[in-house]
Order: sequence, then structure tokens, then C-alpha cells
Amino acid sequence: MSMPRTRHVHDALAAPRARLAARDADIVSSQVAICEIPAPTGDEQERGAWMASRFRALGLVDVRTDTVGNVIGRRPGAVRAAPVVICAHLDTVFPRDVPLRVRRDGRRLAVMLALAEAIDGARLRTRRPVEFVATVGEEGLGDLRGAKRYFADAPPPAAVIVIDGAGDERVVHRALGSRRFRVSFSGPGGHSWAAFGVPNAIHAAASCAARLAATPLPDQPRATLTVARIGGGMSVNAIPRDAWLEVDTRSSEPAALHALSRAVYRAARDAAAEENARRALGTPPLAHAVETIGDRPCGVVPEDDPLVRAAVAATRLVGRRPELATASTDANVPIGLGVPAVAIGAGGRGGDAHTPGEWYENVDGSLGVARALTLTVASAGLA
Repeated sequence: MSMPRTRHVHDALAAPRARLAARDADIVSSQVAICEIPAPTGDEQERGAWMASRFRALGLVDVRTDTVGNVIGRRPGAVRAAPVVICAHLDTVFPRDVPLRVRRDGRRLAVMLALAEAIDGARLRTRRPVEFVATVGEEGLGDLRGAKRYFADAPPPAAVIVIDGAGDERVVHRALGSRRFRVSFSGPGGHSWAAFGVPNAIHAAASCAARLAATPLPDQPRATLTVARIGGGMSVNAIPRDAWLEVDTRSSEPAALHALSRAVYRAARDAAAEENARRALGTPPLAHAVETIGDRPCGVVPEDDPLVRAAVAATRLVGRRPELATASTDANVPIGLGVPAVAIGAGGRGGDAHTPGEWYENVDGSLGVARALTLTVASAGLA
């Protein structure tokens, strides 16, 4: 999709863009309504039911909720073809006890609804179908559960556009993958004086953490390793029976993630062996285990891919300077499967993400919606 073709689509969408701009206050109201429905990861049902009712009210067809809680609806195209998929996630990082009444996050879902209303199949119809998917389990230990299920069950789409976060400049085409591990150590434990000499699970966990902290990391491709949580033990006067640590590794290159995974297993094995080597004769050995608790695929959609070029062009056409970026979003899943996908912001400005002080300011918010509309129609074709 070249710049001239994207410009042609953008120009042809002048009337729908004007209607969206005139409805900006309504879109923000939808945003607020969505935000006030609690949706912690794993408990998105209430917000999902609200989205399903809105999908039906907008006339989407085949509206359904799948087995993991994704809410899906489709706007038919002029021809039978693989759809363009629009994704935005339902869940938030906030538990139910965090007050949400005055918050203004969640614009991604409001923009999805605005796109579904603009592409109404009458005044504006695309050649390809457009499928709208509100996913579950995108945040934290949700591990992209909703996106993984949807793309495992659905036929391969033509392209995927993920709406995530605020802003109208970034085009995420590099999927930042992650593998997360829980490393555990367990032994006999005992009294800190009377049983001294049995292997100490916390000593092994601390040794494992130190080994991981000293792991050499490449600059290109960039990779990170973080020991994020550690715990264990029962009392200050007892040799701990159990200890654990959780590790986050990240990169946009599969080979780097594989290397970091091996480093985690090696550090756990060596830390357990070191602690067992100094235990008293005849005492039971320490055991260890490594459990994968998260696995987000990685990959890159080339800068010259038609979808990336269209996203860059659409960004310029709303007067913004495109920024090609790396991030972890629902787009990781299709990118990992070889499907062209990008993630873009929903417009406006935001900050303090994933904190109780997270904020959103509707500065030129309609530009983000206009960019998303141009990219969607450029990808699906104008009927």
C-alpha cells in the first residue's frame, strides 16, 4: 500500500472523518463508560458483556464471545475474503478494589467502537470484511491469552491492526517477546542451629539471582533480563525449606530469547549444585524446578511491508511524524505467526501507565481515530 494509494483512501474518507470529528465528545463519553467497568486480567466478563451489547447495537454480525472471553463481531465486506482484524484488549492491570470512577483510560476500546460505527456497511463499505476483536488476558500474567486463542482458532487474516494506548505517532511493527520463569528450590529445612548443614533454599535462590544478574546481555539485538520477585522461608530462626524467584526476559529476536532461557535453566541448576556441594554429609539434597509462566512471541514486520508503509503514510496524512517502534502488544501473536500486524495508539496523550495515577488527555483525539480509520480502510480496500 503506497503513499499515493493511502492518500487516495484518506481523501475519500473526508466525510466519515468529519462525522468522527463531530462525534469526538461522544467517543470520549464511551471511553469513560468503558473505564468505569472493572476488568482486571482474568475477570473481564462484565466489560466483555458491555462490548458485546455495543457490537450488536452497531449492527455487527456474528457477534459472539469465545471460550476464553474474547468478544468478536464482523462487518461484512463487498467480497468474501480474509478479513482485516482490529484488536483492542478488554483487561486492565487494576484489581477490582481500585476506584475507577474518575479515570479516563481505555480509549482503545472506544476507538474500536468508533471504527465499527464509521464502517457501517452502507455509507462506508470495505472490500474485505473487518473483524473487531476485544481480547482478554493481554496484561501481565494474562500472557496474551485472548489473542493466542483467537489467532489459533481463526483462519489467517489479511492484516491485523491493534489499538493500544494513547498517541498518534507510534507504529509498532517489532514485537517485543518475553519469556517469564518461576524458579523454585526445595529442601528438608530445619532449625538454624540444630539442623545447620542441610541445604538452604534461600541461599540457592540468592545465588541463582546473582548469577542471572551477571549474565552478559547483547546490545544488538537488544535483550533484557530482570529478576523481578523473590521470596521464601518461614522464620528468622529456621533454615528455609522453600524459596523461589520470578524472572522476566525480553527481546525482539527469537535467538536472543532462546539464549536467555538457557541462561535461566543453567543458573538454577548451578545454584542448586553449589548449595548441595556444601551440605553436611548424609543430609538430603536440595531440589530445583524451572516453570515457564509466560511466553510472548516476538518478531518483526519489515519496514517495507505494505501494512507498515500504509501505517506510516496514514500517520503523515494526519499531520504527525511516524515513529517506528518496538513493544509488547496483542500484535505479538500474529507477528509470531507470520501475519502482517502493527499496533497504533488511539490518539490523544496519556501517561503514568499501569499506576493509579494513569491519565488521558483528549488533545487532538480525533486525529488518532482518523489515522486508524484510514489505515483500516487502506488495508481492507474501499468498496
